[in-house]
Amino acid sequence: MTSHCGELAAVATALLWTLSTLAWTSAGRRISVLSVCVIRLVMAVLPLAVYGQLTRGLALPVDASARQWWILGLSGWLGFFVSDLCLFKAFQVIGPRLSLLLLALTPPAATVISWVFLAEPLAARQWAAMAVTLAGIVWVVLERRPADDSPHPPGHLRLGVFLGLAAAASQAASTVLGRCGIGDYDASAATFVRILGGMVGYLVLATLLGRWSQILVATLHRRAMGILCLGTLVGPFAGVILYMVALRHCHAGVVSTIVATMPVLILPFSILLYRERVSLRAVGGALISVAGVAMLML
Repeated sequence: MTSHCGELAAVATALLWTLSTLAWTSAGRRISVLSVCVIRLVMAVLPLAVYGQLTRGLALPVDASARQWWILGLSGWLGFFVSDLCLFKAFQVIGPRLSLLLLALTPPAATVISWVFLAEPLAARQWAAMAVTLAGIVWVVLERRPADDSPHPPGHLRLGVFLGLAAAASQAASTVLGRCGIGDYDASAATFVRILGGMVGYLVLATLLGRWSQILVATLHRRAMGILCLGTLVGPFAGVILYMVALRHCHAGVVSTIVATMPVLILPFSILLYRERVSLRAVGGALISVAGVAMLML
């Protein structure tokens, strides 16, 4: 069991991030996307501080080295700020289907970056497992629905593809930097540093756009705040801690591949919560993706 600690942590991360995605989507229907992005990170600070005080006797990651602050902070800036911002904008420009397809390029991108900069090549079996997993994801995401039939204007398509590729590239770089920076450092403290790095980006952006009044008004929305609180506990708190545990014990490309099963994991929730009809093609893609994850863990 311990030999698969990293893979199991990555599977748990994917499940928790799927739940948090449902929370962000629900909250985003009530308040602005920027408000959701900022408030979720602010909310994550308190449980991380309490957890750090109880487990390490340090509420804040003051024991992190200067190198860890720079690397993990940059990882958080790229992952929580750049990648999320590009992805949310891509959703608006070209829709979730094509955006998620482009985001599926994160695992191979993370693998290439890790191979080049960390000298961590994958075995042929792991490459094959990644290909099977991604094939299942692509099979699900590419399924055409009536809402997807309207063509995108050429300019919008180019912008959306650029944003999707930027989201995948920044998420891949964030993953590799997270693995490089954590070392033997505590996963929750590393998560705290990454979240602070992401918050820097949003603080600057919200200030430049003059959105602080909008964000403050959003905090008065009780329904949205309740949803964000639950989403924060399973996403930026528990999910990201497990993500850092996975990166400590497993190859960055493998972690990215397992986490990339989120578009597949969300299918049962779509059936139960939104009463959506899921086709046999989607079920088949889910089974293919699960088979790929199983190959990674063998």
